[in-house]
Amino acid sequence: MKTSIATVSISGELPEKLDAIAKAGFDGVEIFENDFLAFDGSPSDVGKMVRDFGLEITLFQPFRDFEGMPEPLRSRTFDRAERKFDVMQQLGTDLLLVCSNVSPVSLGGIDRAAADFHELGERAAKRGLKVGYEALAWGRHINDHRDAWEIVRRADHPNIGLILDSFHTLSKKIDINSIRSIPKDKIFIVQLADAPLIDMDLLYWSRHFRNMPGEGDLAVTAFTAAIAETGYDGYFSLEIFNDQFRGGQARPIAADGHRSLIYLGDQVRRSPNVSSLTVPAMPERAKVTGVGFVEFSADEKDAADLAGILRTLGFRKAAVHKSKKVGLYRQGDIRLIVNTEEKGFASASFAVHGTSAYAMALKVQDAKDALARAVALGAEAFSQPVGPGEVEIPAIRGVGGGLIYLIDEKSSLGRFSEIDFVPMEDGAEIAPAHLEHVDHIAQTVAYDEMLTWLLFYTSIFEAQKTPMVDIIDPAGVVRSQVVENASGTLRITLNGAENRRTLAGHFIAETFGSGVQHLAFQTHDIFATAEALRKNGFKPLQISPNYYGDVEARFGLDPELTERLKADNILYDRDEQGEYFQLYSMTFGEGFFFEIVERRQYRGYGAPNAIFRIAALKKALRPEGMPRI
Repeated sequence: MKTSIATVSISGELPEKLDAIAKAGFDGVEIFENDFLAFDGSPSDVGKMVRDFGLEITLFQPFRDFEGMPEPLRSRTFDRAERKFDVMQQLGTDLLLVCSNVSPVSLGGIDRAAADFHELGERAAKRGLKVGYEALAWGRHINDHRDAWEIVRRADHPNIGLILDSFHTLSKKIDINSIRSIPKDKIFIVQLADAPLIDMDLLYWSRHFRNMPGEGDLAVTAFTAAIAETGYDGYFSLEIFNDQFRGGQARPIAADGHRSLIYLGDQVRRSPNVSSLTVPAMPERAKVTGVGFVEFSADEKDAADLAGILRTLGFRKAAVHKSKKVGLYRQGDIRLIVNTEEKGFASASFAVHGTSAYAMALKVQDAKDALARAVALGAEAFSQPVGPGEVEIPAIRGVGGGLIYLIDEKSSLGRFSEIDFVPMEDGAEIAPAHLEHVDHIAQTVAYDEMLTWLLFYTSIFEAQKTPMVDIIDPAGVVRSQVVENASGTLRITLNGAENRRTLAGHFIAETFGSGVQHLAFQTHDIFATAEALRKNGFKPLQISPNYYGDVEARFGLDPELTERLKADNILYDRDEQGEYFQLYSMTFGEGFFFEIVERRQYRGYGAPNAIFRIAALKKALRPEGMPRI
């Protein structure tokens, strides 16, 4: 699979863009005319620079308002085309993109357009160049790839072909089966873009909201599979118009783009009728069967405070590491590790972020395969020295530079706690709190990173993303989206902060980066859990009494149930599947907290309650007399 990306897709000056594109692993680059015009060097200079980066110029674009123009404008379009051909030859590329005409003076007619393209093909052939025709979704006369193909077919010239763009086809819900009948040699290049489903003007949607394949809601995989079934083996190129990308950092956006194409190629090559697509071999997406552990980095003082909170939650210290200053706390199937080492990655993480949940382990069917897939998709593998006889757990870098460990039951990885730790008896008087397993892990990220991490998780692990929801913070809006699998053994909520005045933004600012802001544990009886927590001295987050009158009225709750919720500061929600109960801790450090949930067939995450939880947390964070954050 030959990969390319248009320079318009990422931010920066042309040299910066090319550097990012090359480092991401692309084979080629589309030169967008504005990027070339803004560069001080000659076309030859640009061509040499591209080749020095190890890239090929896949096409030069765009050439607008060509076909169907009346005289004298028609003659002028051919003059303009000759000028473009001059530039292309100096750049060292042989393909020009011509997009369908949007001029109000253009004339319709398939034969008229075909005649124009035949003549353009004759001129291109004299210079050894090719022209690809693309149907814009908002083209005046041609806005469907089927009509564009008919024009190319009637032009009947070897130097005239078709350019297919997923956005222009899928945004208009055009039948992709028509692609399968197009001869592969007449498809000159394929451009790919995804987008969220938004009901708006096609041009505005295209110019501002495109994103990488797999980050949106369009059927890009099916579109690409239809093309691959023709036997097409040319470039698949990204053309992404997105305000967020244009204002972001070039390197990570280019890396996301390359990951999206490799992931897309892996999905398509598994289609039954595809044989022409060559992509890096990799195992299937990893099936996650649960959360193996969550690890905190801390100093001795914070570790003691954290241990105190864990005890009120019913956790017992079950073991200590054989060679490191690391303790293991257990309850049900939940394992929490507290690392106070003064060297190594945990120590470095503490130095930057303070006490934090810097690492988590996901239980997969085959850790070796999961690691191989992650690395094939551009994830950064992590390792550090371990002691003699200790288990080396494979890991990759994740959100905020934290770690995701990969463990399985088919190797010694599943017994790491028995091998690396020494059991101990925790003599503290602790009431069991009936916490069974990790329900979900909530990671707070900068909003412009959300698409990155959604693609990261869904490409490596067998999971899907839920629709985005707005979480209302008194100081702004936080965008929230979930990565989850059907069994519920993997649930990661991603909360995108746009300003530091929100609770999520405050967390990022104070901890110097994205990371895990809260852990949610599941119980089968939240009222029994609340009673046990009370015995342990747990301090719940205090919810406004006004909340309970409203929730009783909204859901028609029995007043007795309402009083029980109120007495224990438990939040309540209900959907068409079932009921949901939530109980929160006070914050620890710079905004980290724990959540306890009970699900009764409920599939969501209590989003309607977020505004009340956030208000209570912000009140708890704010000392008396201090201004609101």
